[in-house]
Amino acid sequence: MQQVQAQIFIDKSDFHQARPVYDFIMQFLLVHKVNGATALTGVMGFGKHQQMKRPNELFSFDEPPMLITFIDEAAKVKAVLTLLRQEYTGGLIITHPVDLF
Repeated sequence: MQQVQAQIFIDKSDFHQARPVYDFIMQFLLVHKVNGATALTGVMGFGKHQQMKRPNELFSFDEPPMLITFIDEAAKVKAVLTLLRQEYTGGLIITHPVDLF
């Protein structure tokens, strides 16, 4: 069966229904029984607005970029992301096929 990795790029400061969006997404993935997920905090990043975020610099008020990633069967990833988009329309989501070893 084809495995697919999904990557969801968000800002740590983003909220969804009064809670951090990374917490909402991780709980969403847990409820929908994906094989596993990891939330990673970035050191630096920028998005479509071309504004560099450097949260580790002295006197910076920037929140770090975040990445949530998970791998599951292609049909499961597509179904879960379709449901997620009905709840949360922010962030950037990409998918790509992977080989498991």
